[in-house]
Amino acid sequence: MSNAILQTYDLTKHYGDVVAVQEANLQVNQGEVFGFLGPNGAGKTTTIGLALGLVHPTAGRIEIFGQLVLPQQTRPLRQVGSLVGGPALLPYLSGRDNLRLLARLHPGVDERRIGDVLALVDMAGAAGRKVKGYSTGMKQRLGLAAALLHRPSLVILDEPTNGLDPAGMREVRNLIRALAESGATVFLSSHLLYEVEQVCDRIAVINHGRIVAQGPVNELLGQQEQVVRLRVPSPAEAQRVLQELPGVGRIETNGAYVEVSGLPGETLVAHLTAHGIVPGEVSIQKNDLESLFLALTQDS
Repeated sequence: MSNAILQTYDLTKHYGDVVAVQEANLQVNQGEVFGFLGPNGAGKTTTIGLALGLVHPTAGRIEIFGQLVLPQQTRPLRQVGSLVGGPALLPYLSGRDNLRLLARLHPGVDERRIGDVLALVDMAGAAGRKVKGYSTGMKQRLGLAAALLHRPSLVILDEPTNGLDPAGMREVRNLIRALAESGATVFLSSHLLYEVEQVCDRIAVINHGRIVAQGPVNELLGQQEQVVRLRVPSPAEAQRVLQELPGVGRIETNGAYVEVSGLPGETLVAHLTAHGIVPGEVSIQKNDLESLFLALTQDS
């Protein structure tokens, strides 16, 4: 039996001749942090809009908690909390009063719960101040508190660390992991690849409206080619020499370095040295989410 909390089936959205999302199949499982990545204009925002019942699909469907979601069919969203774009806050009210207003939409949310979520996002001290005096980061924290107010089972976050300093970013990452460990499911869309790599269990990459990769972070990173990075006096000359080597893969210059796949470092060093080029530094590049992301989207 599937433990999917959010699932799409050939989800498609066209705006006239523009294909925003094309036959996207996503599966977000209970209790995981799921990262959603893609370049600007790739279809992330449209997909999130479809998930929240804000956009009607052209074809396919999206289900949350096993129930169909459409603009006129949003019952499953009662168990969903979201922070998408800038939080919608009333500037002339205090942070606490903004949450009190939202609490009226959720039976069972009392003053104690409001205090709990304010403490959770480190906003208890500023809760009595009017929102119009908040910084961008403070508004983002309050928006996150609002998303968590009714103890949602699924939390959809789009760039949740926008406007936060490094310490705040780390706090939000820790909070996201804590939510998953408590049994909630988190769908995280972010441009900060390091952030996604730190907190996500599985990811999907969308490009030109299509899902081009999906799976556990470690498995996807393990599929990448090993890249040897060599610092050489003349990267252009080293590239020319290495191209003659049988079995060599991709060769790229990057500043004072040449980056090579397909062969071990010992073979590359021996070949360069035999041609009078002695590398001053040799290292194996760690497979990371940035290199995977670029490989999947750069030339598509």
